[in-house]
Amino acid sequence: MTDTRESASPVISDTRRWVERVVVGLNLCPFARKELEADRVRFVETDADSEEALLQALHAELQHLEDSPETETTLLILPEALQDFDDYLNFLAMAEDLLDYLGLEGIYQIASFHPCYRFEGTGPEDAENYTNRSPWPMLHLLREDSLAQAIDCHPDVEGIPGRNIERMNRIGVDKLRELLAAPD
Repeated sequence: MTDTRESASPVISDTRRWVERVVVGLNLCPFARKELEADRVRFVETDADSEEALLQALHAELQHLEDSPETETTLLILPEALQDFDDYLNFLAMAEDLLDYLGLEGIYQIASFHPCYRFEGTGPEDAENYTNRSPWPMLHLLREDSLAQAIDCHPDVEGIPGRNIERMNRIGVDKLRELLAAPD
C-alpha cells in the first residue's frame, strides 16, 4: 500500500506525521523538507511478517526506485514485523546483504528507524535515541548519489549528529515521547 493521502492507512498517516513533526519539524535531517514538500518521498506499508516476505517487499521497493527516478526516497514501513529491536537489527544485516546481492550497494543506502531504537553505549531512555525512533519499524531507502549531492551542498554535515543529540537532550524524553505518540 502506498500513500495517497486521501486514503492513507493509519500506519502511513502516523509515519507521515512523524516525518513532518519530528524529522522535518525538529530539523533532524536538513535534507528531508525539500523532498517531502516536492512530494518525492514514497510511504509504503507492507503486511509482510516473515523474513522472506520482508526481503521480497524490500526488493520490490528497490525495483520501484530503479524504475521511478521521480521518487527520491522510500520509507518501507513494517508494522507487522520486527517489533523486537534485536530482531530488527538482525534483519537489517540481511537487508544490507540483499543490496549487495542485487548489485545495488553504493547506489542505495538503508537508514534504520524503529520505535525502540537504541544507539550502542546509550541507555534505553536516553533522549539521543529519539533521533532514530519512529512510530513503526521501517527501512529508509536513499539514493546515494542524491545524498552525496545534498551533503556536498551542506555547510557542516559532520555537525549534524552532535546538534541532533544536543537538540534531543534539550527537548527531553517526555516531550519526545509525546511527539512520537501524538495523533495530532
